[in-house]
Amino acid sequence: MLKVLVCVMLGMAGYTAQAQVLATVGKKKITKQHFDKKYAELRKNVFNPPPPQLFLEDLIKFEVGVQEARRQKLDKDPIVLDRFEQELYKALLEKEIGGKIQKINVTEGEVQKYYKKNPELKTSHILIQFKPDSTEKEIAIAKKRANEIYAEVKKSKRKFSDLVKLYSDDNISKRNRGDIGFQSSITLAPTYYSAAKKLKIGQISKPIRTRFGFHIIKLTGIQKYKNANKRQAKAAVFDSKRKVYFNNYFKKLKKKYSIKTNKKEVKKLK
Repeated sequence: MLKVLVCVMLGMAGYTAQAQVLATVGKKKITKQHFDKKYAELRKNVFNPPPPQLFLEDLIKFEVGVQEARRQKLDKDPIVLDRFEQELYKALLEKEIGGKIQKINVTEGEVQKYYKKNPELKTSHILIQFKPDSTEKEIAIAKKRANEIYAEVKKSKRKFSDLVKLYSDDNISKRNRGDIGFQSSITLAPTYYSAAKKLKIGQISKPIRTRFGFHIIKLTGIQKYKNANKRQAKAAVFDSKRKVYFNNYFKKLKKKYSIKTNKKEVKKLK
């Protein structure tokens, strides 16, 4: 009797386990437990999720696609492997410092303090362009021309806006007589912003190099805090706090690994 009861129970367990399999794709079984987990995740993130039967079909298509990708050896493809490594990297950061970053708080006082040091600046410029793949000789020619134009701007009695029309290679800002409006340290090239911030209103800079070329900059205004893009400033403060966690984490982590840099080759980088 006991033997019969055990057999019945084993049979029921086998039936229950079998009943939990909703679909089989090749050798992969899509279980009820897996379905419930994925469907719950979907319902949290989607306002109007598909009905369960349709979502199951989506899971089947996903599994078919994954198996076909493996059959075609896409899991060995360098591009796919690179993406996988990027996802691994993001998963590590989320696991290690994601919780701390989510708790970052930015106060109004911190935003004001940041903006005082990094205000939005209104500038006009004359751009002497060189191409991204320019040779050192071509860049030197552009620099020479920029210095010559700067010398002309300094001694000229004509308005800066008129000189923009004569000399600038930036056809977009040329339509506005060189004016690019109020810009922040986030929207401007670092060297451009740094040079403009040192100027007094109405003052003109020496040629400043960015990846776009050489700029002769005129500072025409400084935005007041009340009119500033506070959301952007707040994001900048948040990012600076985030970088503290990020840099501290990697400062500790890098101690576990042997890291060597080729200083000679690093110096050649542009």
